[in-house]
Amino acid sequence: MAPSWLRLSAPVFKNTGSVARDHLASERTFLAWVRTSPGFVALGLAIERFSQLDIGELLSALAAEHRRQQQLLLPPPQRDTEQERYLVGTLTGLGAGSVLYDAGRYFSNLGSLERGEFRPAYRGAAVLAACVAGLAGDVYGAALRKRAETAESGD
Repeated sequence: MAPSWLRLSAPVFKNTGSVARDHLASERTFLAWVRTSPGFVALGLAIERFSQLDIGELLSALAAEHRRQQQLLLPPPQRDTEQERYLVGTLTGLGAGSVLYDAGRYFSNLGSLERGEFRPAYRGAAVLAACVAGLAGDVYGAALRKRAETAESGD
């Protein structure tokens, strides 16, 4: 038999507590997910808006001034707009997915609590944690690749 953390379905526990208290706790959890979801979307929109600023001209001017001072022939820094679009799309998707999961989980809990049962949210927490960790790892990896490319072109 597979370990419990590998099962696709979470175990069902008997709910012996106060139904009103449990419904209120479920509602607070729902509201916490609802607050988290727009946070992902807002971060994606902020990145998208920031990427529309004409930083390229500013960076080119700074690079030209630096080359004049250092008398180096370095190309001006280039922005990776494809990666920015990927990041914005991923954050927006995480926000939308969180809201959808949250609504489904909340209404599923309503029925379970009325039946005197409770099913912990193993899958939702695991998927969200994996998505955020993957996104963070991807952004960190891209930053390391960009740093390595800059170091190679500077040699």
